[in-house]
Amino acid sequence: MQTIQDKRTDLAGPGIGDYRELEKILPDDYHSLLSPKETQRAIYAAKAYIEEHLCKELNLLLVQVPLIVEAESGVNDMLDRDGSRTPIQFHISNDRNLHPLEAQVVQAATKWKRMALNEFGLGPGEGLITDMRAVRKDYFLDHDHSAYVDQWDWERAITAEDRNLDYLKETVKKIWKVITGAERHLHKLFPALKDPRYPPLPEQIRFIHAEDILEMYPELPRKQRETLLVQKYPAVFIIGIGWPLKDGYPHEMRAADYDDWITEVHGPDGQVTHGLNGDILVWNPVTRRRHELMSGGIRVNAETLRQQLAMSKQLDFLKFPYHQGILNGEIPLSIGGGIGQSRTQMLLLHKAHLGEVSVTVWPRILKEICAQRDIHVLE
Repeated sequence: MQTIQDKRTDLAGPGIGDYRELEKILPDDYHSLLSPKETQRAIYAAKAYIEEHLCKELNLLLVQVPLIVEAESGVNDMLDRDGSRTPIQFHISNDRNLHPLEAQVVQAATKWKRMALNEFGLGPGEGLITDMRAVRKDYFLDHDHSAYVDQWDWERAITAEDRNLDYLKETVKKIWKVITGAERHLHKLFPALKDPRYPPLPEQIRFIHAEDILEMYPELPRKQRETLLVQKYPAVFIIGIGWPLKDGYPHEMRAADYDDWITEVHGPDGQVTHGLNGDILVWNPVTRRRHELMSGGIRVNAETLRQQLAMSKQLDFLKFPYHQGILNGEIPLSIGGGIGQSRTQMLLLHKAHLGEVSVTVWPRILKEICAQRDIHVLE
């Protein structure tokens, strides 16, 4: 039986505690299906397909995105609400310190892109997508978490009537259609990827609320619940991440000022739950683990922003321009998410490690563990 401390520790972590544990779970029967040259071609084939078709399915415009933002803007993504993941901040002296700036490296473009809907003149039914790059220095670096993050950060303006669970589900289905289409596209270009050990992604994604998952596996911490779930249903969208569940803990910590995880929703049986957000998770047959592809959902409005900040004891955030813009109706209502680029490419190319499709820094111990298993990270 898992303890309450196990659940608490698991809320914001990747589910792997140290490299001895990672050494046990990395596959020892792995061999890349593509050569290094073919891998690079496949990465960009997947990228081109996904960007093109996300733009078509969701009516998105590909736009520029910042790598750094002003600290005082409050626009950086804090990832969660417990303060455990802080951005890299630095001083720009500028003009012999007469006009200095305090800047931060973005952790994601979650808030910036909602503000950018106005900047690019995008109304309801229109949106944007970015080729986002970020640094998250507080991650434990394992097989699918790195300090360097690349995402298709997207955002779409909506109306007040669109703020419902059906709209969220229809949007997720369109994204899933693009991901499965990318898999078929890559199989045509690179036949070696059609390996019988790795079944194709299911055509349909299953929707399930975090409360239902807790009911299925009440004694297990979150990552173990997710692992059992995706073994049963290989592609799922978990709804309602951030709201405290019946055991007193959220499925996972979520920041209080972008996704709406507090709004009441009603299930087909009349059950009242909370949340208009969630994650896309799949079963990865290479790593034999749960694999997250996207986090996102319908964003907070003025009312739910106040409620979530109050619950999180972060009402002081309301002083920032971003938050004021939501309260004053100056920032559009929207839906959005971040789709991991390297995560998706790792899955579609049947790679065992994120470092096989992206170049970043890894500790020596991790590179040695990988090399022993014929896993060669890019440097």
